[in-house]
Amino acid sequence: MRLNKSTNHAVRILIDCAKADGKLIKVAAIAKRLDITQQNAFKIVHLLSKAGFLTSVRGRHGGVRLARSAGQIRIGDVVRSIETLGQEETEAGTRGSLHRIVDDALDAFISVLDQHTLEDMAAGAAPGAPAREPGGRSGKGTPRTAGGRNRRGPQQSAARPIG
Repeated sequence: MRLNKSTNHAVRILIDCAKADGKLIKVAAIAKRLDITQQNAFKIVHLLSKAGFLTSVRGRHGGVRLARSAGQIRIGDVVRSIETLGQEETEAGTRGSLHRIVDDALDAFISVLDQHTLEDMAAGAAPGAPAREPGGRSGKGTPRTAGGRNRRGPQQSAARPIG
């Protein structure tokens, strides 16, 4: 199961706030540290504030911080609040069987995330989780070949004459 980018950013923003130990953090600083646009960071911080995960202080010396301790914020709650934004609830009888199956799978996925807190994530890998190699299924983090090329030979990267 893959989470959307907003959920990924939301969890990363909360981890960043958890590591600040209750100090106010500027959203612009979070965006820079996490390499996301300020506009996107402000949007996600707003959603997290509305969901009750962050509190914000306006003004020149303002910023954001966790609304509760990191140990009280379950990752499943964060994912549930961000992933279900904008989805209208429909009556149980009007949904097709495929929708019910996918909803059941999503509920099972989120129930596993409910077993972990933001404090676990901020401290590092979840307890009992095996260490993972960087990259995963996406292939990111794979070593590059000599010369800085990856998957392309010199004939593919050279300009071809027209004619």
